[in-house]
Amino acid sequence: MIERVLIVEDEPLIAFDSEHFLIEQGYHVVATVDSVAQALAVIETEPIDLVLADVALSNNGDGMAVARAAHARGIATLFVTGACPPEARQFAVGCLMKPYGHRQLRQVIDAVQAVMRGEAPEHIPAGLSLY
Repeated sequence: MIERVLIVEDEPLIAFDSEHFLIEQGYHVVATVDSVAQALAVIETEPIDLVLADVALSNNGDGMAVARAAHARGIATLFVTGACPPEARQFAVGCLMKPYGHRQLRQVIDAVQAVMRGEAPEHIPAGLSLY
């Protein structure tokens, strides 16, 4: 069950909007960070069920490094980005293309949760690629 989410996003409006929406939906947002270093620190110290990560982060940060660290700890990563790199399949559960809406984000999390349970999702929202 996805309950605890880490948001790794360097676009402030997207980060703020996602954080508040997820909290309203009953998720616990462990942290909202905008750099690889901050994300790695949270991954090392907090229990997390899902990382929502952009691929391109501030200061030339690479969301792939975040996904690799999360994967090593058994934490699922969903990339939320404008362009998902092919190598993302190795470390992420899927990729959601920007822009996206609240309803779409909720459906995506439901689909990811089904995959994590080993089930086929009932619905795959537009813009979502599952691996």
